[in-house]
Amino acid sequence: MADAHTFSDRYRQGMVTRRAVLGDSHVDRASSGATAFDQPFQELITEAAWGTVWSRPGWTMRERSIVTIALLAALGHDEEVAMHVRATVNTGASREDIAEALLHVAIYAGVPAANRAIRIAKHVFEDMDAEKAA
Repeated sequence: MADAHTFSDRYRQGMVTRRAVLGDSHVDRASSGATAFDQPFQELITEAAWGTVWSRPGWTMRERSIVTIALLAALGHDEEVAMHVRATVNTGASREDIAEALLHVAIYAGVPAANRAIRIAKHVFEDMDAEKAA
């Protein structure tokens, strides 16, 4: 694993954005669990997804969040859907935004994909509400 000082500017920006969206605890868990096997993957997603795509100007975090959830739902990436629904507390995407995005998923990617994602989102929202109430 590379020392922090050897990481590129894009990696460092990616880590800032990744932490802003997913939260420190999630990123810390992913980083601390990295091994020699998956460290290159962690660096790739930090630079490419977070340092390049999520850090671009033009769209807000809210807009990127909505599009990401729709794409992940359409592709059936359930764990990632749940993670990004949870991240909406940091991106500003509302539950109404997500519901609208999943209606688009139903039409353009299929009802089963949207149905599965809606179940996941409802479960995540229930968990988030329970955490807030505790």
